[in-house]
Amino acid sequence: MKTLLAGKKILFGISGSIAAYKAAEWVRELAKAEAEVTVVMTDAATRFVSGLTFASLSGRRVYTGMFEKDAGEDMTHISLAKESDLVVIAPATAQTLAKLAHGFADDLLSTLVLASNCKVLLFPAMNSNMYCHVATQANIAKLLEYGYEVIEPGQGKLACGDEGIGRLIDWQIAREKILSILAVQDLEGQTIVISAGPTWESFDPARLLSNRSSGKMGYALARVARRRGARVILVSGPSAIEPPPEVEVINVMSGEEMHKGMMAQYKSADIVVMAAAVSDYRPGKTMKQKVKKSNKSIEFELVPNPDILKKLGDKKKKANRPLLVGFAAESTEHIAEGRRKLKEKNLDLIVINDIIGKNTGFGTDTNQVSLIDRDYQLDKLPLLSKEECAEMIWDKVVKLLQ
Repeated sequence: MKTLLAGKKILFGISGSIAAYKAAEWVRELAKAEAEVTVVMTDAATRFVSGLTFASLSGRRVYTGMFEKDAGEDMTHISLAKESDLVVIAPATAQTLAKLAHGFADDLLSTLVLASNCKVLLFPAMNSNMYCHVATQANIAKLLEYGYEVIEPGQGKLACGDEGIGRLIDWQIAREKILSILAVQDLEGQTIVISAGPTWESFDPARLLSNRSSGKMGYALARVARRRGARVILVSGPSAIEPPPEVEVINVMSGEEMHKGMMAQYKSADIVVMAAAVSDYRPGKTMKQKVKKSNKSIEFELVPNPDILKKLGDKKKKANRPLLVGFAAESTEHIAEGRRKLKEKNLDLIVINDIIGKNTGFGTDTNQVSLIDRDYQLDKLPLLSKEECAEMIWDKVVKLLQ
């Protein structure tokens, strides 16, 4: 399966900031995802990182001037602008923002932007005082009026030694911004509630019952849904994964907390996806003090946790909403169990995965799932990354919505 970036023609502008060295990673990652990245550098940018670096990382020629000796009769500022699917400028300095805000075209990069009809995405990076200056803020406001996307920089330690706003944002956040622009917005207007991760059921202050879920699949679903235009609420059990940008995260610990969180959120949802691995049982009693180690066996009662998906399915019978997607983590009789749960829990779609497969179990970066929809149509997906798998699941959901 090809990614959204494969084959996309991205014009990548780099202006004169110490943050230009970070752009090298961005170009490398875009090229790795099979995007066709053409780098255009301002003269000041070449003082920080050489054009050769970016040529090596992109595998393509780097442009630095309007009138390069080997350009021939080619009108570079027009041809490059026409070919591009997206213009990205990172880092965008105060000087670059000012030029674009006032329509200057005194170098190749600013001229390309004026000649381009595609989306322009700007990632500012500069000293905090420069960024917060009324002139820079006025320029940003003007650029937003023009329809440019200006992404607020990050906070932290700056190259000049100051602390504050002005850092070039991390690649993972930038990646989502780029993908959101390139993605079809087929989930726009939908509010989606997704559960993810494991639950922890406390036995005493030191010990708990849980499972092997990492939350990777649920977080991938949230990330891709937001990218495709949805408002996403992620109800997450304990997970070490960084929350996806622009996703509202509600952190919970136990199965009972997950139940309360999902029931509180589902009323506003158009789509609910129950991807969390909620512990089926919890200790009947939680010890207030740590149980001391001894050579004696201990026994404790386990009581069932609420079946959240079943309760959501029961509520759906009365209101005929929201569209409900469940997950079935199975070790045997996968399809039969999936069909049973689809009917029993009144689902629109169930995603079944093999938890003992070599590349499909808990904690892996890949998944191979089967989808069964409310008409009992079965789709067996190939082995994919969890993000690619999420794309395929949302494709199916969009068809169900239609």
